[in-house]
Amino acid sequence: MPPRIAVVGSANVDLTTFTDAFPRPGETIFGKAFDLGFGGKGANQAVAARLCGADVQMVAKVGNDLFGPATVKNFQSFGIDATNVHIEDGLSSGVAPIFVDKTGQNRIIVVKGANDSLRPEDVERAAPALQQADCIILQLEVPLSTVYHTIRFAKANRVRCLLNPAPGQPLDMKQVTQVDYLIPNESEAEAITGLPVRNPDEARQCAQRLIQQGLRQVIITLGATGALLANSGKAELIPSFPVNAKDTTGAGDAFIGSFAVFLAEGLAEAEATRRASLYAALSTTKVGTQKSFLQRPEFEKEWKKRAGS
Repeated sequence: MPPRIAVVGSANVDLTTFTDAFPRPGETIFGKAFDLGFGGKGANQAVAARLCGADVQMVAKVGNDLFGPATVKNFQSFGIDATNVHIEDGLSSGVAPIFVDKTGQNRIIVVKGANDSLRPEDVERAAPALQQADCIILQLEVPLSTVYHTIRFAKANRVRCLLNPAPGQPLDMKQVTQVDYLIPNESEAEAITGLPVRNPDEARQCAQRLIQQGLRQVIITLGATGALLANSGKAELIPSFPVNAKDTTGAGDAFIGSFAVFLAEGLAEAEATRRASLYAALSTTKVGTQKSFLQRPEFEKEWKKRAGS
């Protein structure tokens, strides 16, 4: 049986502009290219999990506009169950203007739209599907009240829960300590703890602070440096894999979605982290978010080549 992954979170449309430099205040410049695609951290993680071989259920809200029905069809095209993706009248769908410079680094502005109307009652409506999941994935592009409710739901129903605290912001740690895995990047970890995370040593200190606050497992993703896997017993840096990056947009989502699948398949945390690091790195070699994620057979070929497995 394939792993069953449920994602409670955001669905956006990505509007990506490629440019040699970012404009200064009041300045207008010409971009090099433009791309429109489906995104949102929740949706991206759902697609990554699906492409890695999981049965995926999405719980989300979209607007009653041009993008809403198209987003639902996009989920269905991947084979993701969109039964609990509802269209909200009077609201726009979420959008994310993304600006990518010539080094592949990105800057993103998220307009939540209908994502901000995802409520705890929507989670309860999806309860029969969520209770059957091997893992529930959460992010922070929907209301915190919904995130906290879903964490409590997962705990009460003994379903493994992963929280990707993105975009970074202060959190109620009493609520967050109930998750099985907290997986921030450097800036998100800093937003939660107030500690700088500029290198692996600082990441260890930050992870230790989170463990002391009651988290069981923390993974701080460090881009090209790798990922720090920490619990009360140890902190281990899992190196990344070198690639020629074209666009880093969505790499964190690729990591989260694939990690959930590898973990649900029974792999040890360090092995699941290592595989997810490669899956995320490979996504940066293509342009876009969901369009850059590999199918499982493609990934396995690269894994054998890179990891010697």
